Amino acid sequence: MTSPYAPHTDDEVRDMLDAVGADTVNELFDVPDELLHDGEFGVEPKDEREVVRHVDELLSRNDDVVEFLGRGSYDHYVPSAVDHLTLRSEFLTSYTQYQPEVAQGSLQALFEYQSMLVELTGLGVANASVYDAATALGEAALLAARVEDGDTVLVPETLLDERASVLRNYVEGAGLSVVEYPTEEGNADVDTVAERAEEAVMVYAETPNLRGVLEENLDALGDVAEDADALFCVGSDPVALSVLRPPADAGADIVIGDASVLGAPTAYGTGVGLFAVDEAHIRQVPGHLVGASTDESGRRAYTLTLQTREQHIRKERATSNICTNQAWLAIRAAVHAALLGASGLVELAERCVEEPRALAERLDGIDGVEAPVHDRPCFREFAARVDDAPRVRDELLERGFAVHALNDDEIQVCVTETNADATDDLVAAFEEVVA
Repeated sequence: MTSPYAPHTDDEVRDMLDAVGADTVNELFDVPDELLHDGEFGVEPKDEREVVRHVDELLSRNDDVVEFLGRGSYDHYVPSAVDHLTLRSEFLTSYTQYQPEVAQGSLQALFEYQSMLVELTGLGVANASVYDAATALGEAALLAARVEDGDTVLVPETLLDERASVLRNYVEGAGLSVVEYPTEEGNADVDTVAERAEEAVMVYAETPNLRGVLEENLDALGDVAEDADALFCVGSDPVALSVLRPPADAGADIVIGDASVLGAPTAYGTGVGLFAVDEAHIRQVPGHLVGASTDESGRRAYTLTLQTREQHIRKERATSNICTNQAWLAIRAAVHAALLGASGLVELAERCVEEPRALAERLDGIDGVEAPVHDRPCFREFAARVDDAPRVRDELLERGFAVHALNDDEIQVCVTETNADATDDLVAAFEEVVA
């Protein structure tokens, strides 16, 4: 049986089957009988009103909880205009923009996304995104392995376990090992990094890190990486970068992170990986770049100017096997940033400093709570010391508040503009729980 979507006539299909010695198209596929669709879905049909009622009933079973969770997933208010603009069909339905003559809008939006990251990071080039922060870190390590000698990648002990796992998977084929370095009071132990950097191809640091602490030793870490002939990679995000010094000023060769802190609701997994490098490594960038040029009439035009993927161009010389990316989410991030503007983005970032500081001070005033654990500037989140952290977490959850328990005596609290109005109730719940 031929597909109505395949551009072949019945005679052409017959000729191809004869060439491979098959009688039917189905013979080309070895699918176990138990997996074949029998024509029945087993789903009782309902009209629209009944489906809506059923879904509402299912959703009503969810607990009504205010989340003060972070550690890699951050909730910021997304203006409704982001939906209205990016749900336009020319953005929503487009794939990779191979034909610039019919994709100028998407290409321009991605070019703006790249330009924003270049300005925020201080580096010369940003690509049109990769899957998420974890894959961006893996791609950074592979880039470093292509241009530097060594067999290790240095990462902080505070690196999110899931990102560390992805990184290890990425570098296994390149013969690299991932080595952790310790932190002191939430910041990198520079002396230990220097001791372990001799065989490193890349030194990685995060600011803010997984505990919300801003890294104060970026310059020293950049010097360590340079002395070891390793690349220096910094992990951050567009909101934090709007008020931090550009990582390039501290010697960063690569900046990675998750740009979905703008433009996307919290999805606990779905993200958009930002990836920026200095111009010396432009030919090593994974994925593709959107560039600006002019058409035959002299008008400004946009096109994919660099495609180093294995899918269709580079083959064995490809820098990456990333065959698509998160372009629509990248466009949403760009639209959100443009709606905020430079001053609005800075205001949002300042709240991410002020709200946690204020909440930590209030919690620290409660007997039995020490907040923050680290005497360092924090961004969005902070760790607090309590007795029996798992119990405190569970009892807060019973009162409608979700926080992380890091270990037996530390919890972590994340506050942004979306949950700041619930901090009074959270403090009151803390007073009850730790009393």
